[in-house]
Amino acid sequence: MKVVGFCGSSGSGKTTLIAGVVAALRAAGERVSVVKHAHGGFELDQPGKDSHRLREAGAFEVLLASPQRLALQREFGADVRFTVHELLAELVDVDWVLVEGFRHADLFKVEVWRQAAAAVRGDRPIYPDDPYVVAIATDRPDALPEPTLRPVVPLDDPAALVAVLREAGERLVYDRSQPRD
Repeated sequence: MKVVGFCGSSGSGKTTLIAGVVAALRAAGERVSVVKHAHGGFELDQPGKDSHRLREAGAFEVLLASPQRLALQREFGADVRFTVHELLAELVDVDWVLVEGFRHADLFKVEVWRQAAAAVRGDRPIYPDDPYVVAIATDRPDALPEPTLRPVVPLDDPAALVAVLREAGERLVYDRSQPRD
């Protein structure tokens, strides 16, 4: 399976770009999974629903299964920080896994650079110093803070990014047998 991360400032368009890449890969017949980093608590289940009631009652895991989908929710009593590699180990084998967040992980990644979003937060790009950045997706190639030899694609053109990722080929293949931190 090929794994590629997506990183960038909050509000830069990572999720929108990833959704476009998922759609483009799916249209080509590829199976795609996504790992998304969340900064705080989040809810999958709704108050009053069975899964919520069981979790609130103290279940460590609640697994929901239907003919169309499966969802596993695990509740921890204390904060637990997973590495991206631990999360990738939880997935079934697919053609592609797209990872949102984990900006400093040792995964090949696309940096999403929207000048306005980075300016608001004062974020510096990571592509000048991170050897894992394989491409930059941006709304303003002329405004990149530093020149680069990496491919630069329009932020609103997921098909162009998919072409760049396909060109990277075997470089993006993830080896699950390699122990990582």
